[in-house]
Amino acid sequence: MAIESSAEINTSNQRSARLRLGMVGGGQGAFIGAVHRIASRLDDHYELVAGALASDPNRAHASAAELGIDSSRSYASYESMAIAESALEVGIEVVAIVTPNYVHFDAARAFLEAGIHVICDKPLTTNIEDALTLAKLSTEKKLICAVTYNYTGYPMVRQAQAMVASGKLGKIRVVQVEYPQDWLTQNLESTGQKQAEWRTDPKRAGSGGCVGDIGTHAYQLACYVTGLELEELCADLTTFVEGRQLDDNVQIMLRFSGGARGMLWASQVAPGNENALRLRVYGSEGGLEWEQEQPNHLRYTPFGQATQLITRSGSAAGDAANRISRTPAEHPEGYREGFANIYSEVARALQAIKNGKKTDAAVSFPTADDGVKGVTFIDAAVASSTNGSTWIKLK
Repeated sequence: MAIESSAEINTSNQRSARLRLGMVGGGQGAFIGAVHRIASRLDDHYELVAGALASDPNRAHASAAELGIDSSRSYASYESMAIAESALEVGIEVVAIVTPNYVHFDAARAFLEAGIHVICDKPLTTNIEDALTLAKLSTEKKLICAVTYNYTGYPMVRQAQAMVASGKLGKIRVVQVEYPQDWLTQNLESTGQKQAEWRTDPKRAGSGGCVGDIGTHAYQLACYVTGLELEELCADLTTFVEGRQLDDNVQIMLRFSGGARGMLWASQVAPGNENALRLRVYGSEGGLEWEQEQPNHLRYTPFGQATQLITRSGSAAGDAANRISRTPAEHPEGYREGFANIYSEVARALQAIKNGKKTDAAVSFPTADDGVKGVTFIDAAVASSTNGSTWIKLK
C-alpha cells in the first residue's frame, strides 16, 4: 500500500549521514530518557554515540554499557563530556539534555559554549535570567537550542495551527486548555519514587510544580495553535497534598493579544485522568477541539454547520499534517511518533546547516525563544498566585 502522507516518502531518496547524538541524563530508571532515545531513532536521523547518563559515575557507565555506547565515550559528568566531545574530529554534533530541571541551564550552556547544538527537555531553565542567557548564547553561536514541547509534533496539532492561520475560525475569541493527571493524588514522593521526588522538590524542579511540569505544555500548545501571545494572566496555584512543597493543581485565567480570552487548568491530583491534555479554540467563524488521548482526530465545527471529524492522513488532512505523518489513516500514531517529529524537524534543520542550505520553511520546532516564553509563563503564574491571584502582565 502506498503511504502518500509519509514525511520520509516525500523527501529525496538520498539519505544524509546520521547525526552524532549525545545525551545528558536519561540513564537507568529514567522514563523520559528512553522516550528521547526512541524519538531520535524512529526516523533514523541520529545515532547515540556518547553520554553522561547519570550523576553517579557507576550508574552512568552501567547505563552506557546497556545502550551500547563505547566506554571511552561514557562520561562521569556533562562538563567533561562537553570538553572531550568538542575536541574530537567525530565528536557529537548535538546533545539531548533530559535531566531534572535544575541541571538544564548549566548543561545547555556548557555544550553551547563548546559549539554543540542542544535539544533540551522543558522547561528550558528554572528562572527567566538563565533562559534569556541560553537564548542569547544560541543566537551568538548560531546554534540550535530546541526545547521538547513535544505536543507540537502531533500531525493534528499542525493541522489545527494551519486552519487557524488560514482564517478557518475567523477572529479567535476563546481558548480553553486543560491538562489533568492523577499520579500525584497521594504523597508519592514520600515513598522514594524518583520521578515524584524531584518534581515536587523546589531545589530541583524550580518554583513551579504542576505548573512547570505540565501547565507549561498546556500554555505552549494553546499559543502554538492559535498564534496568539499571552499578555496577562491571573493564577490560583494550589497544593492539596499535605506536606508537598510545590503546587499540584493550577487554574489560570488568560488574556491574549487581539482580545481573546482563555482559561487553563492543569492538575496532577485529578483521579481518573492519565494524560488528558485537551485544547478547544473558538472564533467568530468556527471552533476546533483536539485531545491528546485521541491524537489522530481533530473536530472542526464551522458556525451553523455540522461538526466535521478530520483524521490524521485522512482526506481532509492538509499538507502541514501530512508531511509529518508516517502511516495511513487507519493505522494510529501517538506519543512516540509526535515526539519523534520534533527530533526529525531538528535533524532537517541541522542537515541544512551542515550542507550550507536554508532550512525548509515548513520545518517547525520549539526553540530557545519558546523556552523563554515558557519560563516567563511559569514565573508569572507563581507570582500571581503568591500575590493573591493578581493580574500579571507578561510583557
